[in-house]
Amino acid sequence: MKFENILEEIDGFGPFQISIIILLFIPRIVLPCHFLLNNFIAGVPPHHCDINKLDDGGLFGNLTQEQRLTVSVPMREDGNPKSCEMFAEPQFRLLANSSSSAGLPTVGCQSGWVYDNSTFTSTLATEWDLVCDKKSLTKTTGTIFFFGVMTGAIAFGYLCDKFGRKSTLLASYLMTIVFGFSSAFANSYILYTVLRFLTGVGLTGMSINSIVLSIEWVDTGHRSFIGVIGSLAWSVGNMLLAGFAFLITDWRPLIMAVTAPLGLAVLTWWWIPESARWLLANGKVEKAQYYLDRCAKFNTKEKLSSRLKLETFNSTEILGEQDKNYTYLDLIKTPKMRQLTLLTGIVWYGVASTYYGISLNISGFGLNIYLTHFIYAAIEVPAKLMIYCFLDIIGRRKCQAGTLLLTGCCIAINIFIPKGLWHVRAAVAILGKGLSEAAFTTIFLYTTELYPTVVRQNGVGYTSFMSRLGVSLAPLILLLEDVWIILPQIIICSVAIISGLVALLLPETLNVRLPETIDDIEKPRKNDGSPEFVELSRVKDLN
Repeated sequence: MKFENILEEIDGFGPFQISIIILLFIPRIVLPCHFLLNNFIAGVPPHHCDINKLDDGGLFGNLTQEQRLTVSVPMREDGNPKSCEMFAEPQFRLLANSSSSAGLPTVGCQSGWVYDNSTFTSTLATEWDLVCDKKSLTKTTGTIFFFGVMTGAIAFGYLCDKFGRKSTLLASYLMTIVFGFSSAFANSYILYTVLRFLTGVGLTGMSINSIVLSIEWVDTGHRSFIGVIGSLAWSVGNMLLAGFAFLITDWRPLIMAVTAPLGLAVLTWWWIPESARWLLANGKVEKAQYYLDRCAKFNTKEKLSSRLKLETFNSTEILGEQDKNYTYLDLIKTPKMRQLTLLTGIVWYGVASTYYGISLNISGFGLNIYLTHFIYAAIEVPAKLMIYCFLDIIGRRKCQAGTLLLTGCCIAINIFIPKGLWHVRAAVAILGKGLSEAAFTTIFLYTTELYPTVVRQNGVGYTSFMSRLGVSLAPLILLLEDVWIILPQIIICSVAIISGLVALLLPETLNVRLPETIDDIEKPRKNDGSPEFVELSRVKDLN
């Protein structure tokens, strides 16, 4: 008997499944608040050399602050003081405006910097003077955080398949709370980056568990709905982050504010069910029967145990390999699994690199960063609803490839639009952001449908690793604008188009059951719904 047949008996889409989405809503809101937090806590406000400690025999005493800046700091073409230079000696003759500051000897800032606090009260840059020669360190904090997320993908991918989805979900909650709050009290840059790395590890468990738990409890016909509607929590959290950052302009309280909701998530964890698929795959039949009966009761269906005896569960196909311990090596041991692993890894890297390459670049469109971030987040909602409609019409593969290719086109178009047309650039960028989110929504659902139950968490862990590799490199790619202003856009555009073309090589998964074993991938049988993806014949199974 297939697990889908069991779900049909107890209702594979009812109040029980909706309750899972609700219970996982809070942790999924927290994810974007941390993943995109660097847009605000690593912000670099306008700054110039601190000249308050200059001692020039008391001559400064009769000058206004503006005049002191004029004689001490060279000006840029826009009339604002340069950020990283000061005159070797005060140039009092500049007060007469009779000479230019060009060619006058300058040195680096000698006594620190003065920051404009009109937007941010405190950021990582102002806390540890991560400007000028150290400006890349603000981007590096994001890269280190995502290296933690990448490490967590491998660790939790294995642990979730070994110890179950529910227990590792609690571990990820607690780990994120402990290291998230600790990072807000870090007193050095190195300690902060270490704590953010560990926070990233914990957040990964929440990310990969929430989507898999949701999908594994729902029937074939409603996987798209659960996958898309559940992911709306990300968009809500993303919009809330803009509000939190606008209200809380100090980086330490902001970190605590976006971590605090996990306290409520820990309390609601007790009602989250373990995956019955995973329990059956690991031979825990009685525990699986308990959760299936609980699902039936919640969905106002007759308990399965009253009509199907324990032998029914023992005959479920995924029990056939319960004594085998699966690892990441099983993703590459057989030919078709190896091909699937390679292709999904490339697509995940492209999706994540593109999404975060756009999301982490919220300046340069003529809007303040809070409004830009909010608009970028808000466009995700119609993008998700749009992709929900198309997923069940044209299929997963075409949606995945189409959204990536169109995202690449939007980035390419913006390369050629003059900066003076900021409103046009902003509109194209927002459209590209929505399409990149549609690609992300699709790949989460698509991946859970491609990998069999026995290695699904390993598969999601591996693809999450590839995703976070792309995310980790995104901040570093943005630094390449110092080499050539459009180089980051060219790279991100190329990655989006290449990964979109690779997505066309994946098999379709529309309206078919989830594969349970590796044999479902390698040796699909006639009328079987494994990934040659022929529609499952329920009549044959029941006979």
